[in-house]
Amino acid sequence: MTDRFEAMQLFVAVADAGSFSAAASGLDIPLATVSRKVAELEGHLGARLLLRSTRRLTLTEAGQSYLAACRRILEQVGEAERTVSGEFTLPQGELVVTAPIVFGRLHVVPVVVEFLRAYPAIDVRLVLADHLVRLLDDQVDVALRIGELPDSGLVALRVGAIRRVICASPDYLARRGTPVQPEQLAGHDCVAFEGLGGTRRWNFRVSGAELPIAIHTRLAVNTAEAAVDAAIAGLGLTRVLCYQMAAAERAGDLRIVLAPFEEAPWPVSLVHGGQGPLPLKLRAFLDFARPRLAARLEASLA
Repeated sequence: MTDRFEAMQLFVAVADAGSFSAAASGLDIPLATVSRKVAELEGHLGARLLLRSTRRLTLTEAGQSYLAACRRILEQVGEAERTVSGEFTLPQGELVVTAPIVFGRLHVVPVVVEFLRAYPAIDVRLVLADHLVRLLDDQVDVALRIGELPDSGLVALRVGAIRRVICASPDYLARRGTPVQPEQLAGHDCVAFEGLGGTRRWNFRVSGAELPIAIHTRLAVNTAEAAVDAAIAGLGLTRVLCYQMAAAERAGDLRIVLAPFEEAPWPVSLVHGGQGPLPLKLRAFLDFARPRLAARLEASLA
């Protein structure tokens, strides 16, 4: 077991360094030893973990999964040893968090700032991105996800919900009229944000049933900021998440319409990969962030 634990450490070092020679140099271990230990590990597992070429080293699919498992095991063992030896009693280390760009800037950053003040031994790397960041592949500890989650081995903690709203500028509504029924969208111009689905029809809830309504898309964009800017400029109606247009609504630049017919709000969740005992730093963040994010989301739905 000791040899396997050492082999796991060497495998992680090779994957992080990108080559056997770089890992051996960093650990001050003979290259032949590193290569032999990793080969023995592959033999024990009966699977190829690394693809070697003259130019680069890449992980196989099995190697990617095993690398993530090794990281979790090594971190848990290290934390247990430090706790038993009395090295620390508070959570510490770097925590990697990811969230959508606008939501992250508006809601996650303030919570993270509070968290860092409360836990001076923890550092946070916050990755804001609107594309899907994979927890295991990108070595992320916890992700804030908006929308229904696919079945996976990840653990999801519900923190609230977000409305999808239809909005337009007061100038546009004065010129073209304010729709009070979804069917009236047929006479309006629309700005479609591709991140919220199709650009040809929007769905509504009418008498508890889903009602798809065809729309005339004058402009299709791939960011919520662009959709909001075009709507403020008076181009037409747009559909975005409520927090994406909240500042414009407060400023009087946009107004929400057709609120009684909105689809069910999208769930917002904190997602992590921990199936067993969680690292102290992750458990501390989840306990700290979940109620604060829930309060912010509740306020935004009011």
